[in-house]
Amino acid sequence: MNSRRDFIKQGFAVGAAFSLADLSGFFSREASAQTAADSQLLAGPDGKPYLVAVRDGDRKAMLDRAIEALGGIGAFVKRGQTVVLKPNIGWDVPPELGANTHPDIVGRLTELCLAAGAASVSVFDHTCDNWEKAYANSGIKAAVEHAGGKMIPGNDETYYREVTINGSDKLSKLKVHQLILDSDVWVNIPVLKHHGGATMSSAMKNHMGIIWDRGYWHKNDLDQCIADFIRHNRAPALNITDAYHPMMRNGPRGKSADDLIPNVRTLLASRDQVAIDAAGAKILGHTEDGINYVKIAAATNLGRCDLSNLQIERIRIS
Repeated sequence: MNSRRDFIKQGFAVGAAFSLADLSGFFSREASAQTAADSQLLAGPDGKPYLVAVRDGDRKAMLDRAIEALGGIGAFVKRGQTVVLKPNIGWDVPPELGANTHPDIVGRLTELCLAAGAASVSVFDHTCDNWEKAYANSGIKAAVEHAGGKMIPGNDETYYREVTINGSDKLSKLKVHQLILDSDVWVNIPVLKHHGGATMSSAMKNHMGIIWDRGYWHKNDLDQCIADFIRHNRAPALNITDAYHPMMRNGPRGKSADDLIPNVRTLLASRDQVAIDAAGAKILGHTEDGINYVKIAAATNLGRCDLSNLQIERIRIS
């Protein structure tokens, strides 16, 4: 008998009409249908939602609604601040293959930060494929530069400085890109997808693009390293997950558009990278603590994965 995940994969392979987000029940409640018990749920700062999930709009519209629900871009970016955006740009593939964060999201967020008065917006990733080709063919370079931001390389060790991760089981000293260390604000913008080593790539896994020695993590308990690294004191101010058409297999690079789940059309946003990854796990058909590094991080109080206890605003645009 096929597992539930195998069933879902087969369904999407033949073009099922329902999205995986519906099958997981993640959007089973509408934000307008709040119950009395919801007042007891954990909220974010200033009573804003702990996590926002938007679906069924274009990417820019979903991003705008998510930021608005969290208090507006001014809740994260102040006038005169230097801002770094960290999307996934690891692969030299076009946007339609879903291996990288979509350029529409990165470009629009660049616009929002500059409109809020940011002194500068810089974008980078320590790519797996050639960085110049990945930046260009992902569409992110053009989107960012059109919006007034700057693309910064991540391919040279001289861009990285050594830091200490206190309390880590696996990490002690490692090198982090200087933009993360020196900026006033950084925003984590992963794409949700399958990963052959860690099962899922999303917010926490996206941090591997801000460090120099990724190979060490792969050789020394990848899940524990991913969980431990978020102890780093330069945490993102905000996490935004591109779950428009998540990659369900052959990740993290993918092979073709057949690897993607159609019709999900979702964007997630939260200050808590553990919570946003728990939501991503549910969208991909796992339990909220079904990804090992999410479970480890939650168990050590580095974030929350108990979604039923969090105030989540679910927004359908259409």
